Amino acid sequence: MKKYYRIMLGAKSAYAAQCFAEGFIGADYGIREDLTGKLSDNWKEFNKALIPVFLQSHPDKTKIGAGLACGMLWTVSKGVLIGDIVLSPDGNGTYRVGEVAGDYFFADGQILPHRRKVRWLTVGIGRDAMSESLRNSAGSIGTVSDISRYADEIESFIGGKVSSLIQSVDPDITDPYAFAMEKHLEDFLVANWNQTELGREYDIYEEEGEKVGQQYPTDSGPLDILSISKDRKRLLVVELKKGRASDVVVGQILRYMGYVKDELAEASQEVHGVIIALEDDLRMRRALSVVPNIRFFRYQIGFKLVK
Repeated sequence: MKKYYRIMLGAKSAYAAQCFAEGFIGADYGIREDLTGKLSDNWKEFNKALIPVFLQSHPDKTKIGAGLACGMLWTVSKGVLIGDIVLSPDGNGTYRVGEVAGDYFFADGQILPHRRKVRWLTVGIGRDAMSESLRNSAGSIGTVSDISRYADEIESFIGGKVSSLIQSVDPDITDPYAFAMEKHLEDFLVANWNQTELGREYDIYEEEGEKVGQQYPTDSGPLDILSISKDRKRLLVVELKKGRASDVVVGQILRYMGYVKDELAEASQEVHGVIIALEDDLRMRRALSVVPNIRFFRYQIGFKLVK
């Protein structure tokens, strides 16, 4: 299935013009070696091999920051497939659209040396024309952001067609119109983190002043929010369910917590979890009763007009 990515072309789109002119996307991260033959199908194996290399040249970075950087490098070099669609900002408020057209190659001594060929389309998407949710996701930090959930909207810009239906493929979503409102939950929570109960104990994980804890990649898929306690002693995995939550989500968050414990946490750090959903059920309450380091919160959606 075709996927869609927002890919930055250098800090503040510094190399965008050259990438558009020469037909490629690329990444750097200070890894100055050809990765041909080293890009395993499993990004966890790639990270395991490359994180020590990254930390050697970036001794000030944390394991979390190193994992994020190597994961994004793998995504650009291997995870993005031929035929996938990329959106890259030009630095002037417009996103150029391209189709990935080739496998990884190394451009030694050049900017963004870890490259992929891209066929850039004549389509440009103005940031102001995007829905608020797509605009927020496309504007997230980091080199790569998976924006496949906005495929219909992106295709409407590319093909000039507008979908008239609200659709959801998530089996947990029984009301797609409610889902259309609730999918803003993550961005809203991140934007208002400091006003929440969780914000009193934890900060969304940051590297060099940028929040990298939203949609943090793991080998079980991206976790919604990774945060750290203000005393730096606990890492918190936050899983958002845009609908009802059952005991299945307990297994899901435990997998994320296991990854954080094994791959990211320092020896002195504990790992905790939080599930946030519209409602729970008895099965989930039973499961959580024996997992004391996972808490559950309900969220509420409200709308009113005040004269």
